Amino acid sequence: MKSKSLSILGLTLMAAGLVFFALRALLPGLIIPSHDSNGEAPVSAGEMAADFKLPSLSGKPVSLSSLRGKVVFLNVWATWCGPCREEMPSMETLYEDFKNRQDFVILAVSQDRRGKIAVQPFVERNHLHFDVLLDPDNVVGDAYNVSGVPETFIIDRKGRIVAHHMGAFDWSQSDVRQALNELLDSKEG
Repeated sequence: MKSKSLSILGLTLMAAGLVFFALRALLPGLIIPSHDSNGEAPVSAGEMAADFKLPSLSGKPVSLSSLRGKVVFLNVWATWCGPCREEMPSMETLYEDFKNRQDFVILAVSQDRRGKIAVQPFVERNHLHFDVLLDPDNVVGDAYNVSGVPETFIIDRKGRIVAHHMGAFDWSQSDVRQALNELLDSKEG
């Protein structure tokens, strides 16, 4: 029994490692532990994701802990950020590709100080359908040591960050979908 448990643990760690390295190869901006200008290490792949609870555009509160068991694509952005605006269409494409997966969630956390007044028109004008959360007090940015926007974190079913990307990215690429499908199909991911 003990050797079976060790075998399962070994296979689980190997699968998680393969997913991590696949995502790392696919995302050139993946963060490896280092320090920012303030001497604080950015949150990196392999760490547990900090919990938070924020209102969505509809006013419904969403917490990361309530999504445990799902793979979460967490993007920190702002309407005034050019690179954020550039990557939003690819995030919408990714959402459309995965919207039927009950175990995958996109959360776009807006850091706009004006909250819903700034964010709602942007979302409507750009026909975005994924969940947008309002964070005018920068709760998520502080918890994740975000040094600029956009920053994206891929969080596995157990709440562990498996990838962290800084800067705009084309999330609609087939290799991104492939890596996410592998993570979603993994029993441990």
